[in-house]
Amino acid sequence: MVKLTMIARVTDGLPLAEGLDDGRDSNDAEFYKQQVKALFKNLSRGQNEASRMSIETGPYIFHYIIDGRVCYLTMCDRAYPKKLAFQYLEDLKNEFQRVNGPQIETAARPYAFIKFDTFIQKTKKLYQDTRTQRNISKLNDELYEVHQIMTRNVQEVLGVGEKLDQVSEMSSRLTSESRIYADKARDLNRQALIRKWAPVAIVLGVVFLLFWVKTKIW
Repeated sequence: MVKLTMIARVTDGLPLAEGLDDGRDSNDAEFYKQQVKALFKNLSRGQNEASRMSIETGPYIFHYIIDGRVCYLTMCDRAYPKKLAFQYLEDLKNEFQRVNGPQIETAARPYAFIKFDTFIQKTKKLYQDTRTQRNISKLNDELYEVHQIMTRNVQEVLGVGEKLDQVSEMSSRLTSESRIYADKARDLNRQALIRKWAPVAIVLGVVFLLFWVKTKIW
């Protein structure tokens, strides 16, 4: 099962988009997000430059694709098929490049493409159940093979000198980024509610106005 999805710019590690979740997928979600951001930081330094890699971390595996100086990463259960994980990332990559390609290099703030979460959630649902006919067909598709993609351990990738307890020191900075992200998510929800109910409010307003005018005339 797909647990976490994050997209970042490789040149500076800036997070560009993230799949919003309800907090129930993993009790240690924030811990793994910190690992991901440490990995993005390493990539921005030119370390671990493989364009495709799988990284074991606890009961999960990170899978990532680097293309066009953007890293597309997802975290899945160890039992989740590697082939589906990378095809999921390919779908995200193609759409992200199509929709946001010209703005990627100029993005200056974290999660500048937060609206991409809509596509992430839609695509994630398609890949969650490995037993669907669609996903079985993808698993049998010989055009996309992943046997040559390297699998490493997260401690090895992050480096011997950068232990996982040191990664937690990033919490204060990540907390401020999370607040920004949460604020933007609330803004998007508020805008969605306005778009949904504004027409109803307008119609009610017109009806009330006509009723008021009618009572004044009579």
